[in-house]
Amino acid sequence: MPGSMDCMTVPQEEFEKIIAGAIDAIPENYYQRIKNVVFVAEDEPSQEQRKKLKLHCNQSLFGLYEGIPLTKRTSGYNLVLPDKITIFKFPIEHAANTLEELVNQVHKTVWHEVAHYFGLDHDMIHARE
Repeated sequence: MPGSMDCMTVPQEEFEKIIAGAIDAIPENYYQRIKNVVFVAEDEPSQEQRKKLKLHCNQSLFGLYEGIPLTKRTSGYNLVLPDKITIFKFPIEHAANTLEELVNQVHKTVWHEVAHYFGLDHDMIHARE
C-alpha cells in the first residue's frame, strides 16, 4: 500500500545481484563504452558524500556517480583511479514496497548514474526516460 511505513528489504547478497542484473541490462551500445568504472553497493551515503552534495537531514539519494564524465575528459586523462558508481541500499529499500519496485528502482538508478558517466545532466536524463 503506497505511503505505508512498510518497506522492502533484501539481504546484501541479493541486493548486489540485483545491481549486477541492472548493469547487465545496460544497452549494449552504452555498456561497451563503459571503461574504468567500479560499481559498489553501500547502505547509505557517507557523511562526506552528504556534505559534498549539501544534502539536508531529510534528504537522501539512491545512487551517486563520482568521477569525470566522458564529455569533460581531455587528452591528459590517463592513469587515474576508476570512476565510482554507488548504489545506496537503505534509501531504495525505504522507497520500495515490493521486490518488483525495488528491482525497478535499482535499474533506474544504475542507468541514471551511468548516464552521468556519459556526461548527461539531470534534464537530459529525464528527457530520455
